[in-house]
Amino acid sequence: MYGVWTVDQVRAAEDVALAKAPDGALMRRAAFAVAVRAAAMLRAATGGVAGRHVVLLVGSGNNGGDALWAGAFLRRRAVAVTAVLFAPDRTHPPGLAALRRAGGRVVDAGDQVAAGRRDLVTGADLVVDGIVGLSARGPLRPAAAAWVAAVTSPVLAVDLPSGVDPDTGHAEPSAVRADVTVTFGAHKPAHVLAAPRCGLVQLVDLGLDLPAPDLEVLGPADVGRAWRLPGPADDKFTQGVTGVAAGSATYPGAAVLAVGSAVRATSGMVRYAGWAADEVRSRWPEVVATGSVADAGRVQAWAVGPGLGTGQAGRDVLAAVLDAGVPTCVDADGITLLARYPDLWDHREPDRTVVLTPHDREFARIAEPLGIELGTDRVAATRELARRLNTVVLLKGHATVIASPGGRTLVNAARSAWLATPGSGDVLTGLVGAALAAGGDPLVAAGAASWLHVRAGELAAGGAPTSASAVVAAVPGAVRAALVSAGRAPGETGELCDHERRYG
Repeated sequence: MYGVWTVDQVRAAEDVALAKAPDGALMRRAAFAVAVRAAAMLRAATGGVAGRHVVLLVGSGNNGGDALWAGAFLRRRAVAVTAVLFAPDRTHPPGLAALRRAGGRVVDAGDQVAAGRRDLVTGADLVVDGIVGLSARGPLRPAAAAWVAAVTSPVLAVDLPSGVDPDTGHAEPSAVRADVTVTFGAHKPAHVLAAPRCGLVQLVDLGLDLPAPDLEVLGPADVGRAWRLPGPADDKFTQGVTGVAAGSATYPGAAVLAVGSAVRATSGMVRYAGWAADEVRSRWPEVVATGSVADAGRVQAWAVGPGLGTGQAGRDVLAAVLDAGVPTCVDADGITLLARYPDLWDHREPDRTVVLTPHDREFARIAEPLGIELGTDRVAATRELARRLNTVVLLKGHATVIASPGGRTLVNAARSAWLATPGSGDVLTGLVGAALAAGGDPLVAAGAASWLHVRAGELAAGGAPTSASAVVAAVPGAVRAALVSAGRAPGETGELCDHERRYG
């Protein structure tokens, strides 16, 4: 797990560090890391460093200063460096002086445009983005946007891509799209909320004394440690029994997918209640399938909603699930029903866990009547809905945001878009249900399920479009990947399993 800090948190910590460090020392340290990464990118793209051409896009702030100092360091490796200045009269003086002493070329962006030239960026081997820093908000100015649009070479962003809001990750179309972002001191929200814009993020540790993070990101080892595995004394009832209430005569596939992911996620037992019992039995014979929640038997958690329908029958099913008084994941039609019939919340015991897993449109259905708009700040909106409804809210998206009623928030950034396929959300519902049935912190359970969902999508895709059924099949591989990272998979970590220790 690693933390993510807001700009205000980072700036406060930087102010303390700057007061203790020699003048300019932190900037030169940061810039040296940028130069090292730039050299590595040049080597990867062109096979060499000396004689290559790097263009610096330089604004008036400290990010521009970082870029200029990095250019000075690159000159020592015989790299041709040209700095394009967007605010010549406000450019960082020590950085500009250092680049000039090193023999770097400096041009005025306005003069180049007046001469009808932006071929500098089109002919570069690498472009370093130092246009704006953490203080900037809103889209790039037209002049900067035109230069960015002309870039065809790999891009290295200083701290974060220009035009991306550092705290919300919102990016206008004109924003820089970086291949690599070198950031300093701490990860900022944009690095996970706008991961496709940032590319590979490299953190340079500046030794900052930081407070508790604003956001947290689970890693594979965290998921592997959190995921429930059977022990020697376990049986099918002690590992967590997951109930699934999903699907209908119109949408039986939703039930098959949600049930399948719960089965594949190592639930001790899965019970199904609904109209698609025959389809579920035919695909998953190990599941106890019945026609109603009342007949399903005891479970440790329910997953309800996908393909359920939004009529009276679906409403009755959701009410019965909430009456059961166990942790519950509500998705899809279940969320629509809660929005349409707020009295359904009366069936929930106040201290019982509910995890809502909406996509953007479902979020709007349940949040807008409460005066909560999603807007560009997805974290703030998710936190507010979690607080108002006293639920864990998992807002699906390329960067999934998971917030608890108390404000603790996880972010899980997908590394691809392979999960944008019909039925993918049903798979996630089953995973969350299985995680809740196993016990533990509901926020971490939802976050771990989200991580496994992404990993299963990657495994199923293998670099090409895939289907939700293939994602279900890949769930055990995703679980194993997490267990290996956590050192809980014998044979992958050099450890012997209990049988091997006893018998060789």
